[in-house]
Amino acid sequence: MLLFCPSQLSAQLGTTPNIKHIVVGRCYSYITLVNPSLRYDCEEIWRQFEEAVVHQNSCNVTVEDYHQMFYAMPQTWPCDRFLFWSKTRTLMHSYAAVVRHLWTLEDTLVGYMFNDLIWCGQEEDSGFDFSSCPEWSACRNHPVYSLWRQASQNFAEMACGNITVLLNGSIVNAFNRKSMFGSVELDSLNPHRLDYVNIKVVTNLEGPKIESCSRGSIVDLIQILQSRGFRWTCTDNDQ
Repeated sequence: MLLFCPSQLSAQLGTTPNIKHIVVGRCYSYITLVNPSLRYDCEEIWRQFEEAVVHQNSCNVTVEDYHQMFYAMPQTWPCDRFLFWSKTRTLMHSYAAVVRHLWTLEDTLVGYMFNDLIWCGQEEDSGFDFSSCPEWSACRNHPVYSLWRQASQNFAEMACGNITVLLNGSIVNAFNRKSMFGSVELDSLNPHRLDYVNIKVVTNLEGPKIESCSRGSIVDLIQILQSRGFRWTCTDNDQ
């Protein structure tokens, strides 16, 4: 469905157990091993995150609630290294591992810290709800969705130079206006900061080949880019 979220988040799944140890541990790992040049207060980032989520109805956490947390963890990236993707998660991991100069949202501090986690608070309690959290589709102001929406917007607004967009040509609607890329990141890209949007449409080696640069929803994406003044390239035969 959306970034960093299993396609069927069960309503029975509550906040990820030991979430504080995971998030704070990942933060220390990031600033110690992944990017030692960074100086962040991991405990303060956790406090801002916790303040945004707890004491809140689990369908009433907005992107604004996370602003103080994001303010505590500013980050910038050099141009020509931004990789966006939609419905190509497994390939994206492999591609980014090989083409090591490209960075995804998961390579930022916020992406590294919260990837694959679930969380929600309890309006009547001071802690997280470890027994049950709503599905993303249940409400627009879902605490997980709101964080990734803000993180995705920030990532796209930072993008500059040449960017890469990895899409799945073996499915219908490889470009979906309701996906995180289609609904948030695409609208947050600045044509004055970008040289080219390089679209790569990839298919499973065994097929099928359903969409391409000249067929299906990719055509809609190209039309949107053209209407907003972006320069673009598109390839669909890159093995």
